[in-house]
This record gives sequence, structure tokens and C-alpha cells, in this order.
Amino acid sequence: MAATVKYDEVETGQKIPAVEYRVRRVDLVRYAGASGDFNPIHWNERHAKAVGLPDVIAHGMYTMAQGSRFVTDWAGDPGAVVEYGVRFSSMVVVPDDDNGATITISGVVEDKREDKRVVVTLTARSGDSRVLSKARAVVQLS
Repeated sequence: MAATVKYDEVETGQKIPAVEYRVRRVDLVRYAGASGDFNPIHWNERHAKAVGLPDVIAHGMYTMAQGSRFVTDWAGDPGAVVEYGVRFSSMVVVPDDDNGATITISGVVEDKREDKRVVVTLTARSGDSRVLSKARAVVQLS
């Protein structure tokens, strides 16, 4: 599978439109099963509050995965992402209601390299908080 975004069609500074990802408690339970991370701060409100958190919080790696999903959806090929890294800067608090929380991710093409690779910087927010910082991916385009 090759990236559907073409190297010649992107420019440095080009914005990648924001996408919203809903996070509900059931998503966290599913992620816990897939990842093996059953820490109760990710599914048990009583426990989360007992350790000083405002409520249940999403797994950091779940939040990071949404950033990767954003890039792979944009590129059109999961294999096109050759580097990806973030720093966690805030928590995604997930209330126990029908709406849960929302992670909004947008991007900018920061650099075009000669080898048909582009560097994409991401902005990821939940509510008023930036939840990922120094988020960037290197993507191999065709």
C-alpha cells in the first residue's frame, strides 16, 4: 500500500484539517484489554479520584495512538509513517456520560525533505488543554 497523498501536492506550512476523536469509557476498557494496561485510573472513577485525579483518564498511549491515526488517515497508508514521537503534556479526562471526551487533532507540514518524506507537526487538544506536545511524524510519500 502506498500513501495516497503525493509529495508534489504538499507544501511546507500546509495545514491538515482538524479531526475530532471521541473517547468514551468503553473505549478505555477495550484499550485496556488490547494493551494489557488495566490500571484502575483508566476505568474506575472511585479509584481515580482517590489518587487525586479529577476523574477517569485516558491511557497516554491511547491518546498517542489517536495522533498516529490522524497521520495515517491523512497519508492513506499506515506504513508511510517512518517516525513518530510525542510528549504527554496533559490528561484526557473522560466523564462517565454518553459523550465522554473529545481529542481534537490537527497538523501542519513542517518540512519537505528531498527523499519524498515530510515532517508533520501535530496539535492535540482535549477541551482547553493541549494533551500532546512535541508531537511530530515523518511520513514517506509517493
